[in-house]
Amino acid sequence: MTTPYQQQAPGAPLGTYTSPIPVRPASFGDALASEWTKIRSVRSTMWTLGVLIVLVLGIGMLAAVAVNASDSNMGDTPLLALGFYGVLLGSICVITLGVLTIASEYGTGMIRTTLTACPSRARILAAKAVVFFLLSFVILALCTGLVAMLQMGMVDAAEQPTGSELFKATVGVSLFVSTLGLLSLAVGALVRHSAGAITVMIGVVLLPLVLGLFMFAPSLESVRDALFEYSIPSQLAVFYGSSVSDSGPTGWSPLLILGAVTAAALGGAFAVLNSRDV
Repeated sequence: MTTPYQQQAPGAPLGTYTSPIPVRPASFGDALASEWTKIRSVRSTMWTLGVLIVLVLGIGMLAAVAVNASDSNMGDTPLLALGFYGVLLGSICVITLGVLTIASEYGTGMIRTTLTACPSRARILAAKAVVFFLLSFVILALCTGLVAMLQMGMVDAAEQPTGSELFKATVGVSLFVSTLGLLSLAVGALVRHSAGAITVMIGVVLLPLVLGLFMFAPSLESVRDALFEYSIPSQLAVFYGSSVSDSGPTGWSPLLILGAVTAAALGGAFAVLNSRDV
């Protein structure tokens, strides 16, 4: 006697087994669903995003309260620049999550299961990048938008920001920081070690400023200015209407520069994933 799961399909050779469950090739949508399940089910995501929200909202609100309570004149400082410090500190959380999205699987050995379920390494990296970028962008856009609205309502500034300035300080900032997190994901894929990749990315953010501070020689003035102008904090400040000099990146140039660097890093990560063993 055979069970329904042991019955042969009509016309099939004797002794063969045909599953009653429909079988179809895995798609990119399946990879996206898998990565979304993983990123929302681990505690590191909740902790890093929770701290990100606290930093962006908390520091942005504290800055607005401090300025409003002191009745100080902001002068030429843009009103929305009060949210800069919270986003700068929050970017460390985005960097950490970007690295952990892929490097933690190498640390736990989960990457072997992932590659067994989906042998296409390019598809896995692309799915991780899409899920992480969209998640971080949505969280950042909501937080920066809320902070901007609260600051505009609390602080009595001489000039209210225009629609273009508001767009850059919310959507532009969110795109920039999310792209920075995507660069962290690529570095995590290259290094395959969580602590090492996070250290590399913190160095990318802070090292240019630290090096520039110790370049006192007149012959190094041009190098010092370039380090200041193209450091991550200085490029982030451009979206708030601030800049360390008139010769540095302006407008949307910081996003284009970071996007080009991130694309190159992701290309390297794709090449390395396909050429080396787990």
